[in-house]
Formats: sequence, C-alpha cells, structure tokens
Amino acid sequence: MSGMGGGELPVAVIGAGPIGVVAAAHLVSRGETPLVLEAGDAVGASVRKWAHVRLFSPWRYLVDPVAVSMLEPAGWTAPDPEALPTGGELVERFMEPLAALPAIAPHIRLGTRVAAVSRHGFDKMKTPGRDQAPFELVLRTADGGEERILAKAVVDASGTYLSPNPIGAGGLPVPGETELGERIVYGIPDVLGRDRARYAGKRVLVVGSGHSAFNALLDVAALARKEPGTAITWAIRRPTTARLYGGGADDQLAARGGLGMRMRALVSTGAARLVTGFRATRLDADANGITVRGEDASIGPVDEIIVTTGFRPDLSITRELRLGLDPALESPVALAPLIDPNEHSCGTVYPHGAAELAHPEPGFYTVGMKSYGRAPTFLLLTGYEQVRSVVCALTGDEAGAKAVELVLPETGVCSTDLGGSCCSSPADAAPVLVGLGSRSGEPRRRSAPELAPA
Repeated sequence: MSGMGGGELPVAVIGAGPIGVVAAAHLVSRGETPLVLEAGDAVGASVRKWAHVRLFSPWRYLVDPVAVSMLEPAGWTAPDPEALPTGGELVERFMEPLAALPAIAPHIRLGTRVAAVSRHGFDKMKTPGRDQAPFELVLRTADGGEERILAKAVVDASGTYLSPNPIGAGGLPVPGETELGERIVYGIPDVLGRDRARYAGKRVLVVGSGHSAFNALLDVAALARKEPGTAITWAIRRPTTARLYGGGADDQLAARGGLGMRMRALVSTGAARLVTGFRATRLDADANGITVRGEDASIGPVDEIIVTTGFRPDLSITRELRLGLDPALESPVALAPLIDPNEHSCGTVYPHGAAELAHPEPGFYTVGMKSYGRAPTFLLLTGYEQVRSVVCALTGDEAGAKAVELVLPETGVCSTDLGGSCCSSPADAAPVLVGLGSRSGEPRRRSAPELAPA
C-alpha cells in the first residue's frame, strides 16, 4: 500500500485526457499533489484514436487559462484562436506540452489502469468513520501486476470513449453483434488513412445520427469517389430527417453548420442511401456479407459496419463507492436535469460546478465527458470549468467553487429533434458570462458549441 513517498496523500486523477491533464494543472497551481493514472501508453490515449478528425470548436474553446498560464513561461506558443485543430493537433500542441511541464510530468503514470476505487477499510455498507478514511485505488499495470495506493480525494476524468453504445436500440448488443465484432467499428475510423484498405470497394453501413456519423459518412463518401464499388448506407433511428442536419448557415460555429449542409447534399445526390426509423434487432452473416435485421425491414448484405450511437460511462470501477447517479443518464443526480436530452432541444450548457458534480461520497467527483453520463454533447471548456470548481472545493475555497467564470457564445442551434422552437436566433447571439449557480437558485440556460469532431 502506498501514497506518494510516504508524505501527504495525493489527489488521484483517473485519466490523462484533456480534462485529466488540466485537472493536474489546477491542482499543482494550488499547491496540491496530483497523481494522474492513465491506462494508455501516452497522454490523450482516447483522443489519439480519432486523431485524424477535425474539431468544429476553434482553439479558443479548447485551452484552459490556468494551463496556459503555466505553459507560456515555458516558451509555449498559443495556436491561432480561430483555427480548427484535429484531435492529433489537440494532443500535440496542448496536451503533450502541458503534461511535459516539470511541475506536472512527475505526477503522471502511464500504462496504469484503475480497476477499482473504495474507502480504505470500509465497504459500501460501513458508515461510522467512513468520511475520514482515505480512498483506496486498485491499479493494474501494463506488465500485469497489481498495486494499491491511497488518495485523499479522487477526480474521475476517465471519459466514455472506450464504452460505446451498441447498435441495438434497447441498449444491449443485439444477437450476432458480439460474434461479428471484427466487422464492426464503434466511433470514427480513419477511413482515408490507416483504415483505407478496410473500406475501399466495400459496402459500408453507418448507424447513428450525430456529428460522429456525419464525419464517418463524409469520409466514406470521399473514399467512394476514388475507389469504385464503395457503397454507403446510412441508418438512423429517428423517423424523419427534420432538424437532422443542424443549423446550417445559421450556426455560429461555421464548421459544424457546414458539416450538416454537406451531409444534406450527400443524401440528396444519392451518394448515400438513407434509411430512417431503423431499429436493429439482430445481425446475420453468410458468404454474401452481413444482413442487419430491423423491426420492420432489413439492410444488407454489407461488408463493414460503423456504429456511431454514442457512449456510456463505465461504472464498474466505482461499485464500492456511494454515488448519486441519475437512473437514466448515469450522470450526477444534480447535473442530470440540466443536460437531459429528453428535456432540452438545444445544444445548451448550463452553469454547473462542484455542487452539481458532488456525490454522497465526499471527496469523489466525476468530471469531463463521464460526468455527462449518456448525454450526447460536451464542451471541453465546460470540463475545464468543472475541474476549476472541483479543485477549489477540494482546497477549501468555497467562494472559488461558486465563482462566475465561464464565458460561452450563443449558437442558436438545436442538437436534438424534439419538436417545438429552437434556441435564440443568431441575431440575438452574443458572448455571455454565466455562473455556476446553486441548487437553491434556478440555473440559467446558455447554449454553447459541442466538443465534437468536425
């Protein structure tokens, strides 16, 4: 059992993605000792899986002020704030330099997976003395070993990218999905790069209606223009295409609006066959390929399937903690009504921080994409504000945890098709200053660009 050199216990940060590395910067800036635990062999391991994808959020929404204040004295040059980086550029130009700073680098452990978190000496049922016990983390190392460490607090920034939703609309893999896993990719493959041979000249099915689906489809379409025989089918669960393509020219994030317009043109020209109202029930394979059965129709045969139906948090590592999770979204209970896509039709980001992210287990916080549970949209800038607030709370700065510091633009763009009116019009758009609010007051609603590939 270890802490950090036998001294004061560290704050454990799970995940060295952008939110985790920025959390380390905030902790260091306040005199705390972070211990960042990353299962991959490099920082930004999940981002590197979609390194080829260009974000539609510009650099000014992708960097953190505290991190920048640490980077600039080390000779770092800020990217053009209006430029749109790829995932790889986000890693190379922001995450790697930040993680390499002498104040942060010694506190990052790569190749170390967190297998479980509990209270040292207290199972979930035990109450007296629980809050005074340190956290105990079970680690799995790259060489197959096991280690246990203690921490005074835990910030879970492990994300959701490695926990994709299945093709089945019921939330479970459909029959045949697991068995045919080698013919399925979840997320956005590098169709025009390292995965080109896999899709060239093939019949490709893309399932999903979000921006990840748009990216995958446009890449396959670009491949089809160069590789004869490449055919595209696009299946979505929604019954119509109403608002499917987003705000178009009205979107203040031009790259996001352009993405939807390109998709509309792709379908209208017949370059991709669109199947609406499709809910997969099983996958069958024979010598001709894979047939995807639906409730009312079938698609196929196809050769490859790309599933872009979203992600979900992996809750297995926190089974011994007392968490307050919304039963539907699997986000912190207080955050759920602010981000629930079943209730809100726009790409809104509500003011929230440590108060909304807290659990019944004091000292444990879920931040970043994982804090949104199964909700589909997330903004890096929101994650940076989350960790700023959480670190303030962990260091006893109650006023800082509630401070008003998040500046977001109005976009006036809907992210889901729930009927009714959309957000404020572009004519009303302006940068706005929003605070973290509190549970005693009504949160103010503000729209913001998503963290999503362009």
